[in-house]
Amino acid sequence: MRYLTGEPHQLPGNRASLADYQPQHFLFNVEAGVATLTLNRPERKNPLTFDSYAELRDLFRALAYATEVKAIVVTGAGENFCSGGDVHDIIGPLTRLDMPGLLAFTRMTGDLVKAMRACPQPVVAAIDGICAGAGAILALASDIRYGTARSKTAFLFTRVGLAGCDMGACALLPRVIGQGRAAELLYTGRSLGGEEAERWGFFNRLCPPETVLQDAQAFAAALAAGPTFAHGMTKKMLQQEWNMGVDEAIEAEAQAQAICMATNDFHRAYHAFVAKEKPQFEGD
Repeated sequence: MRYLTGEPHQLPGNRASLADYQPQHFLFNVEAGVATLTLNRPERKNPLTFDSYAELRDLFRALAYATEVKAIVVTGAGENFCSGGDVHDIIGPLTRLDMPGLLAFTRMTGDLVKAMRACPQPVVAAIDGICAGAGAILALASDIRYGTARSKTAFLFTRVGLAGCDMGACALLPRVIGQGRAAELLYTGRSLGGEEAERWGFFNRLCPPETVLQDAQAFAAALAAGPTFAHGMTKKMLQQEWNMGVDEAIEAEAQAQAICMATNDFHRAYHAFVAKEKPQFEGD
């Protein structure tokens, strides 16, 4: 039921369907509002290539307009999440690129993180086995991380003679696990075991390897059944308020909450409460 006047939000050009999207470099399916994106090179622990980076970036940009997708799960095929950039398909060619080419590559990888943070849907990572390099950044750029005790997360850029400041790691990781712990991982490139990752706050939850994907999908489905417009606002505020003072943040949240109060979902929740029923949110 709609409680507010006005036509439903149907701006031309501002909606896209990804239900039938068939990617070239990973798997993707949408079921009951939850999109599951699976990195699918299990024989090599699901590494990324130039092409998969670009396709992932473009997909997350498109997800901002995919109204049928309410939440996203990112995972890896087999028993690993992602081993990072492919040594043969990425690392080798990078040693032969000139500076403009190198900068084009690092900007492209950073654009993937920007796109993940900018899409309004919550992103849940289901992590088992190896989660290294750029794979660790994909996990870090997700909103929620479910892991396993046997998983190993490593920001191993320093192991190949590079700085730890890759794809936003020096900005994102300290905010998740703290400055000192982030510095240790980024300086050393050591692996973070699953139990330690949960203790440090990198993982929201540890799950058995055989159920970690299903657990992440169940959590994503619960989010997809909730007030998704409000979830998108929460994600926007979580990102934007990093660059605000406290007074600015309080004012921004006042405006954001007032906008959410002008939604049908807010009215549905009120009427359901009065009727002692569970609200059925529709994201408008």
